[in-house]
Amino acid sequence: MTTASTHLVTCPSCLARNRVPDARLPDAPTCGKCGKPLFSGEPVAVTATQFERHLAGELPLLVDFWAEWCGPCKAMAPAFAAAARTLEPEVRLLKVDTEAEQALGTRFRIQSIPTLVLFKVGREIDRVSGAMDARRLIDWARARLG
Repeated sequence: MTTASTHLVTCPSCLARNRVPDARLPDAPTCGKCGKPLFSGEPVAVTATQFERHLAGELPLLVDFWAEWCGPCKAMAPAFAAAARTLEPEVRLLKVDTEAEQALGTRFRIQSIPTLVLFKVGREIDRVSGAMDARRLIDWARARLG
């Protein structure tokens, strides 16, 4: 359970869970298990297993459900990467390839792509479909997270 002063952060490299004091989130914390950075300022491409591990963490997640063949998905990729540079470490940005991870697409009823889904404490709090520029994406996420 989250305390007022720490977050449980999943390492994008080894999937270990790390308890990080809120005050240290902006200080480029590293994983206690593998020593790699917990935040890179880039979206993290995940499998279903990796997604579940991040979902069980305590950081809000902004997930881009996309596919390689999708033109709007490819067009939005640079904006999503720019949003990661701005939103981390307060929000973890993940990318789920709906072709490779069809069960996740089905589970979250993804009917069009790109679809962005925002999770807080493991629960979906909002979603939007369609490509967005970085500023609109950042503003949308921040407004929903309060």
